[in-house]
Amino acid sequence: MGLLSRLRGRDAADAGDLARLRTWVRAHHGVEAFVEPRTAVTPTTVLLVDADGAWTRGRVAGPAAATRFARKLALPIYDAQIVGYPQRMRDHDARERFLRRRRGQV
Repeated sequence: MGLLSRLRGRDAADAGDLARLRTWVRAHHGVEAFVEPRTAVTPTTVLLVDADGAWTRGRVAGPAAATRFARKLALPIYDAQIVGYPQRMRDHDARERFLRRRRGQV
C-alpha cells in the first residue's frame, strides 16, 4: 500500500467506525451528536455525548456523512465550532478524573 493510499484511508470512516458508534448510541440514552471539523492532523469526526456526559468520538467521511448518520439514528446534531461542547461532558470527565485519583489510578 502506498503512502497516499494510507493517508486517504485515515481520512475516511470505515464500516467498523460507524458500527461502533451505532452500538454506543444503542447502549446510551439522551445521545446528541457534535460534528468536529477536519484539521491538519485529524479527519472530520462526530462526537457523541449521552445525557450523563459520557462520550465517544469516531471518524466520518465529512460533515454531510455526520448529518446522515445522526438523522438515521434520530439524534440531534450540532456543529461543535458554533455551539461548543456540553457542560455535562466536562462534568463527566471531572468526575472520572476524581474517581481515578481516589482509586490511585492517576
